[in-house]
Amino acid sequence: MNYQEQALAGATGVDLILALYDGEVRFLYRAIRAVEEGDVVERRFAVKRALDILMYLQARLRPDIGGAPAIALADFYAAMFKMTLEASARASKEEFLKVIACVRNVREAWVVVAQDPTANRALPRELRTAQERRSPASLVQRKTPAVSSSGRVAWSA
Repeated sequence: MNYQEQALAGATGVDLILALYDGEVRFLYRAIRAVEEGDVVERRFAVKRALDILMYLQARLRPDIGGAPAIALADFYAAMFKMTLEASARASKEEFLKVIACVRNVREAWVVVAQDPTANRALPRELRTAQERRSPASLVQRKTPAVSSSGRVAWSA
């Protein structure tokens, strides 16, 4: 077991979400570095990983349980998805930095949630769905965005 696996082994659900936000920021900075170096392949790789994290977070939302906050997060993830794609298409360091600022802002809200023991107990540590726990192959299935009749982007596995 490596250091990262050990650190996540005892993590709460909120801690795991924070780790995903940290990964998002790391990949966005990696995309910026690739833009600065003119490395299109690396930029696309970093952007793909950042988008994968957003899709994973989106897929775990439960509006039926989380209500308005879950819907707000769905809208946030859709906006970050769009902004990340646009930043990549324009190879724009400034646009990537805007996405990073937004992600960090929401991450800080999760830090506040992490300090509430009740919230930590309410959010499951296991972020995989029951189907994913039964079928490791489902983790590698491609997630595709779908647009609802209201125009909101939603992802499904």
